[in-house]
Amino acid sequence: MTNKISRFAMSLWKHEEGATAIEYGLIAALLAVVIIAAVTLVGTDISNMFNQVGNSI
Repeated sequence: MTNKISRFAMSLWKHEEGATAIEYGLIAALLAVVIIAAVTLVGTDISNMFNQVGNSI
């Protein structure tokens, strides 16, 4: 019985797929935050540029 439990514990210890999935999820979340920030900043600048062009016409 103890041998089965130790083999099961060792098999859980060796599995790293869950950790890898969490790492990929964190990377995806970080990329999403960066993309949202970039689009917000660029969108504001483009909106201001179009307003200036519209006012000059």
